[in-house]
Amino acid sequence: MSVSVSFAGAGNLAWHLAPALDNAGYPVREVYSRNPAPAAALVERLYEAEVKASLDFSTSTSTIFIIAVADDAIEDIAREIILPDAAILVHTSGSQPLSRLGYAATPDTGVFYPLQTFSKSRKVDFREIPVFIESELKMVENMLYKMGKAISKHVHTIDSSSRRALHVAAVFASNFTNHMLRLSTDIAGQHDLDFVWLKPLIAETINKSLTIGPALAQTGPARRGDFETLDNHMQFLEDDPKLAELYRMISQHIVDRYYDDKE
Repeated sequence: MSVSVSFAGAGNLAWHLAPALDNAGYPVREVYSRNPAPAAALVERLYEAEVKASLDFSTSTSTIFIIAVADDAIEDIAREIILPDAAILVHTSGSQPLSRLGYAATPDTGVFYPLQTFSKSRKVDFREIPVFIESELKMVENMLYKMGKAISKHVHTIDSSSRRALHVAAVFASNFTNHMLRLSTDIAGQHDLDFVWLKPLIAETINKSLTIGPALAQTGPARRGDFETLDNHMQFLEDDPKLAELYRMISQHIVDRYYDDKE
């Protein structure tokens, strides 16, 4: 008998996770969202799911209930959700501890965290996405591990502290990197330069970092200790003090890091 799943939340993560589970033998029965429109759109991607109008899941036939909402809403959902007997409640956050589910109406709680950036307009291959699970109960841990293996080749058990560290590392690797690319786009655009010209450099930087490691892949004026070029760039940025300060701080951090590595 297959294990059924229901979702509280219909954002970017649920948009990809729900169909992945649906296609892997974990049928999704219900989707709840405070705004019913995203829930309705997600249900259209599923086989037999229906939009849930409230957090009262007391008559649901699902076993696993997945909270896939913004971090600051997890605890409220856990308090408000009404679950059937023997339900398992999990959240999907990288930064929030398992204890955020401490006020839930079930002791069977866990975490099911896929480590990836999700956008509704981008397809992902869930088989290659690492999934991190946690529970204080071995039975729940085993069920989440089995569910993870149904959609991913990479499933790991880690505690809340380690997952938070992983999430911080992910923010630096993904969100901050993307913001740097946004700033690069802005600078190029302000000077009528085509951002496309930078794409081979960006691709080589990422590929090299993944191949030989970020420490060995680091190049640039700060890595070389080329303070003449750094000063030149600071002069270029003087009309944008916030951006200039960001450039100075990152460059100084690189200089300090590689100087320290030589000690």
